[in-house]
Amino acid sequence: MNRILWEESEILSDGSVLLSDKRAAHILNVLHGTPGQAIQTGTINGLAGRSTIVETTAQSVRLLPCHDTRTAAPWLDLILACPRPKVLKRLWAQLAALGVRRIAVIHAGKVEKFYFSSQWLSPDAYHPLLLEGLQQAGTTDMPEVFVRPLFKPFFEDELDSLFPADTRLLAHPATMSSQAIELPSDTPVTLAIGPEGGWTDYELRLFQEKGFRFFSLGSRTLRTDTACIALISVLDWIRSRKKEDGQ
Repeated sequence: MNRILWEESEILSDGSVLLSDKRAAHILNVLHGTPGQAIQTGTINGLAGRSTIVETTAQSVRLLPCHDTRTAAPWLDLILACPRPKVLKRLWAQLAALGVRRIAVIHAGKVEKFYFSSQWLSPDAYHPLLLEGLQQAGTTDMPEVFVRPLFKPFFEDELDSLFPADTRLLAHPATMSSQAIELPSDTPVTLAIGPEGGWTDYELRLFQEKGFRFFSLGSRTLRTDTACIALISVLDWIRSRKKEDGQ
């Protein structure tokens, strides 16, 4: 954990925070926290800064936070055809760490229906993993998650309202090189990543009608977790280069 995070509701009436879970264990056993020591902390969906350790026991830590800084804002909205459950489990923390703002897990023609019965689509299961990713990245904005097991209702009724970004990209092998993409440096981008078997021709056509442009890293068909990390990283690099150039 590079930044310990907590909910606003965990702040006590005196302004301190008392931790007695794995966050406390990390402070005690990894950071070797002692009273008077300051560590990197933040409030989920709020500000970040440093907190001073007030007292410790064998299993708990009390901290006094001083949060006055906003961390890097999430910049990407992701529409993800539901992957296999074990892949989805691996992805949650990575997506939060990479700066994803909203995630819609949707059905697609080449997605097995039973994937949507996975425990990893339950908030109780994925929220701790998203938190893990935020603490790794040192940011505080928790991604919003939407699980949509019906493709057509989501596409017709919700896509435009949930993902209104002008820049819309559709991941598909061997369609467009990364050098051909221009990205805004200060507004969200929407990226749609399909199942490992690919989008169907019908789905590709619908996405194109909604203004999605093809985007690819080449001819290789990648596993969903590999594709997500590679595509988001390349897009972030393109976006960062544009910001550095002052465009």
